[in-house]
Amino acid sequence: MLLTMARVISRRMLVVIPILLAVSMLLFLVLRLLPVDPAAMSLPPTATNDEIEAMREAMGLNLPIPHQYAIWLRDTLSGEFGTSIQYRQPVGELIAKTLPATIELAVVAAIIATVVGIGGGLVIFRMRGTVGEAAGDVGSLLMLSLPDFLWGLILIFVFGVFWPVLPFIGRLDPGMVQPGGTGFLLIDALAAGQVRVFWSALVHMLIPATALGISFAPIVMRVLRSSLLDVYQEGYIAQARMRGVSEERILVSHALKNAILPTLTLMGVQFGFLFGGTLLIEVICSYPGVGNLMVGSVRNADLPVIQMVGLTYCAVTLLINTLVDALCVALNPKATA
Repeated sequence: MLLTMARVISRRMLVVIPILLAVSMLLFLVLRLLPVDPAAMSLPPTATNDEIEAMREAMGLNLPIPHQYAIWLRDTLSGEFGTSIQYRQPVGELIAKTLPATIELAVVAAIIATVVGIGGGLVIFRMRGTVGEAAGDVGSLLMLSLPDFLWGLILIFVFGVFWPVLPFIGRLDPGMVQPGGTGFLLIDALAAGQVRVFWSALVHMLIPATALGISFAPIVMRVLRSSLLDVYQEGYIAQARMRGVSEERILVSHALKNAILPTLTLMGVQFGFLFGGTLLIEVICSYPGVGNLMVGSVRNADLPVIQMVGLTYCAVTLLINTLVDALCVALNPKATA
C-alpha cells in the first residue's frame, strides 16, 4: 500500500510542480501591476524621491518584470522569501508562525465535517423512503445554503454572546503561554503535559472549526448517500441478504467500504476550499492564522507576504489533493494512478 501511494505521489508531483510555477508567475505579475510602490512603503513618510529611487534599485524594482521574477524565484528556491513591509520580519518566519494554526483549525474542522457528514449520510440513507429522509434532505440543504462565515457569526451570537459558554477570540485564554515546539498548539500542549492549555486551545477552536465543518458536512452527506444508493444496486448486496446478513452489517461491512471511496475523493478536493475558507473565519474570530496574516497584508499592500501566503495556500491544497489521490488508488486497486 505504501509503495503504491509513493508511486502515485511521485507521478502527481510531475504535475504539481508546473502548477505551482504557473501560480507563482501569475501572482507575481498581478502584484507587480498593482498601483503600489513597495519601495516607498518600505521607507518613512519623510523619505525623499532620491531615497525612494535608491530603494527601488536596491529592491530590483527598476528591472523588467521577467528579470524581477527570475530573481524572486532564485531567492525563493534558496529559502529566502523576502522581508515583510508591514512587520519588518522575514516572510518565512511569519508564515512559519501562523501556518500551523491554520492547518490545525482546518484539520479539526475536517474531523467535525467527517463525523457529521458520514454519520448524517448513514442516518439519512437508513431512513430512505420515510419522512425522516425528507427532513434530512431539508436539513442538509439548510446547512449547505449558509456560507461558513455566516455560520461563524451565528455560532458566535448563540454560544459566545446570548449563551456565553464558548470563547470566540484568539487561540488561548488570557494569561496562558503557548508552549514551544511544532507550532501546532494541541500537539505542543499534550507533549508538554499542559492539559489546561490543551483544553483552552480546543475550546477556542470549537466555534471557528464547527462553522467550517458545518458548511462542509452536507456535501459529504449527500455524496455518501448517493454512493450508497448506487452500491445497493449491486448483486453482492442481494446475495448478502439471501445469506441472512443483517441490514446493519450489510450497510457497514459491505456497502460502506465501497461507497466511501467517492466520498473520500470529494473530501480531499473540498479540503482545499475548506482550507481557503479559514481566511474569513480567522478574521471573524481573531484567530492568529495565516488567513488573518493575509488579510492584514492586503490592507497594508504587503506584497512579499501576499505572494508567499497565496503560494502557500496553493501548495497545501495541491499537497492534500495529491495525498488523497494516492490513498484512493491504494485502497482501490482498480483505480488508475
